[in-house]
Amino acid sequence: MKYMIIERFYSSKLKDLYLKLEQEGRLLPNGVTFINSFIDEKVQICFQIIESDSISLIHQWIEHWTEYADFEIFPVISSAEAKDKVLKQR
Repeated sequence: MKYMIIERFYSSKLKDLYLKLEQEGRLLPNGVTFINSFIDEKVQICFQIIESDSISLIHQWIEHWTEYADFEIFPVISSAEAKDKVLKQR
């Protein structure tokens, strides 16, 4: 399952977040795969695509970063999967 993770950074912790990321990496547990991420131009919000078969592993990963941001987790499917899902409902 793929997840869209939305992180809203704490501005007072932003530099610390990037230093930790640089020093320790993403700290993903086994079973969690980083796909890609995008940051808004104000460097306030991060949009990440993460893949895992276990939502508990996603929560485990987030625990490393909770002092730096608030997190929202959304299970997502591709546009092609959404199209198939909608067209099968006819």
